[in-house]
Amino acid sequence: MNSTTLTRWSLRLASLLVCLALWQVLSARHVNLGVVTFANVPGPRDVLDAAWNLAQSSKLGRHLGSSLLRVLAGYVLAALAGILLGLVIGRGRWARDSLLPPLEVLRPIPAVAWIPLAILMFPSSELSMIFITFTGALFPILLNTIHGVEAVDPRLLASARSLGAGRLALLREVVLPGAAPSIVTGLAIGMGTSWFCLVTAEMISGQWGIGYYTWESYTLQNYPDIVVGMLLIGVLGMASSLLVRQLGALVTPWQRQAGGKP
Repeated sequence: MNSTTLTRWSLRLASLLVCLALWQVLSARHVNLGVVTFANVPGPRDVLDAAWNLAQSSKLGRHLGSSLLRVLAGYVLAALAGILLGLVIGRGRWARDSLLPPLEVLRPIPAVAWIPLAILMFPSSELSMIFITFTGALFPILLNTIHGVEAVDPRLLASARSLGAGRLALLREVVLPGAAPSIVTGLAIGMGTSWFCLVTAEMISGQWGIGYYTWESYTLQNYPDIVVGMLLIGVLGMASSLLVRQLGALVTPWQRQAGGKP
């Protein structure tokens, strides 16, 4: 680890410690700013105790397992559909004119608005929550794939055609490598939004999961547990997005060679 990397990680750690200290001060002094108050916000010590109690409970594994399986199922389906549709729309004018308009109409609809329809469409709550996760991850992946395909240098395509490359060869050797950085970015963003949408769905129709745990804590007025649930969501979302970026860096080594940073 060189000095630059060490400095960056030290700065990141320091920023987290500053936020933790600020949280402690505001909650301990019950600061009231008028618009926002910290009188009922639990402090770090209370949250740590609640996290320890949850870690010793048998419910933690079931909550985590339920959320992870739902995210994985919805995210994988969204990645396959988003990349495939993005390649088709990005490469074909007919596909862009026929497929993109209805997708653009659906894109701004928030996850909460999909929940009643998902419950009506699917026979089980599990499938409805996976569908909500799918919708959350789909559009970042789709739009970034389209952008990446459209950004491929036309001169590279012309050069490949002049060398006799067919459609499949163009896709495999030129389009996919050129669009890969944008696709990886979309996959990382989609992972974060999939967690957001899943938690929203679990709060309404789930019986297990981090979202359900957070909402149940609110209804029971266990305020430290609410923060534990929020932190779990944040850590899981951050870790999964980081994993996607690292995997993306492995399949796009030329980005690092060119000076790009994951």
